[in-house]
Amino acid sequence: MRKDPRPVRKVLLYGGILAVLVGLVWMGQGSGYFPYPRESFMINEMPWLYRGLALLAAGLAAIGASRLV
Repeated sequence: MRKDPRPVRKVLLYGGILAVLVGLVWMGQGSGYFPYPRESFMINEMPWLYRGLALLAAGLAAIGASRLV
């Protein structure tokens, strides 16, 4: 008897969407294009741009994986 894959699909999809959105915010703050809040330690810090890019890629991979499950 095979289990229903829909819960895994939903977790991957919604987790991937959340990761993409957070990754975009981190990239925006790290590059200085999204300087909010003003006193954030992430503004104009290039490591946060790279971390955001990595999270964005992981989110896109999770969204892609959700389509295969």
